[in-house]
Amino acid sequence: MLNLERLRTLDALARHGSVSGAADGLHVTTSAVSQQMAKLEREVGQQLLAKNGRGVRLTDAGRLLADHAARILSQVELAQSDIEAQRGEVVGEVRMGAFPTAVRGLFPGALSALRKAHPDLRVRSREVEPDRAVREVFRGDLDLAVVLDWSNKRLPVPGGLAQVQLLDDIPDVAMHTDHPLAGRAEVDLEEFADDDWVSWPEGEFCYEWLMFTLRSKGVEPKIAHIAEEHHTQLALIAAGLGVCVAPRLGRGHVPQGVALVPVRQRMRRHVYAVWRADADRRPSIRAVVEALREAASEVERSAA
Repeated sequence: MLNLERLRTLDALARHGSVSGAADGLHVTTSAVSQQMAKLEREVGQQLLAKNGRGVRLTDAGRLLADHAARILSQVELAQSDIEAQRGEVVGEVRMGAFPTAVRGLFPGALSALRKAHPDLRVRSREVEPDRAVREVFRGDLDLAVVLDWSNKRLPVPGGLAQVQLLDDIPDVAMHTDHPLAGRAEVDLEEFADDDWVSWPEGEFCYEWLMFTLRSKGVEPKIAHIAEEHHTQLALIAAGLGVCVAPRLGRGHVPQGVALVPVRQRMRRHVYAVWRADADRRPSIRAVVEALREAASEVERSAA
C-alpha cells in the first residue's frame, strides 16, 4: 500500500524541482523530504531519485510514479470536497495569497467576517505576486489567491482553475502638488515622458505592465526609484522625486504634497479570486469567495 503523505512529497518534488523547493512548499525540513523519499523508494523497490550535480532529479520510475501521484492527490482533493459539501460545514484550513494592496484593502474585512461567521475555519494568508500566486494555486501550495491583471495586459490563468471577478480597481497618476499637471482634471500617460518614474520592482507583474504600457505609447520610461510598497512610492512623490501610478485599492492615507489625477484613457486593474476547480464544492472555499466578494463590494461602496 502506497503511503499518501509520501506520494504528496514525491508530487511536491516533481512540481518544485528540488528538495529545498519541496520542503518549502510542504512547510517541512529538507531532511524530512529526504526521509520520506527514502521510505517511498523502499516501498516501491525502485530508485526514484538520482543525483544531478548538487541537486537531484526524478528517475524514469520517479516520473512515472509522480504522474500517478498527481492524479491520486487530485482525486483525494475531490473526495475531500465532496465530503465537505455533503456535510455542509465550513471547517478545516484555507491557505490564501494576494498581492499587497489586496491584502491591505480586502483581507482585513473578509477575514474578520469569516472569523465571526465560521469560527471553526482556520485561514492562513500571505502576500504573493499574481503570477506566482496562480502557479501556487495550480500546484496546490495555495487553496485560493486574489490576483490582478490590467485591461491592456492580461494574466495567463491555466486550465483547471476557477475564478470570479471581485472588482475593477481604477488607478491614478500621483505627482507632487507643484507638478505642472497637478491641477488637471485628467491626464494621459505620455504627458509624463520627461518625468522620472517611481516604479514597482523589476520582474513584478505591475512593473512589466508599466513598461509595456508606456512603450506602447512611444515613451521610454525613466525609472529613477524602485519601491515595493505604494506608501513608500507616495512618500517619494511627496518629496518631489517623480511620478507613479497609484491604484485606489488599499491606498489609505495620501501624504501632504501629493496630487492624484485620473488617467484619461480609463485604465483598470481587474481584481479576481482563483482556486482549483476540483475544490469548487468545498464549503470553505465558497465561504471565502463570498467574504471576498462582500469585502470588494464594501470597497466599491466606499469609493462611490
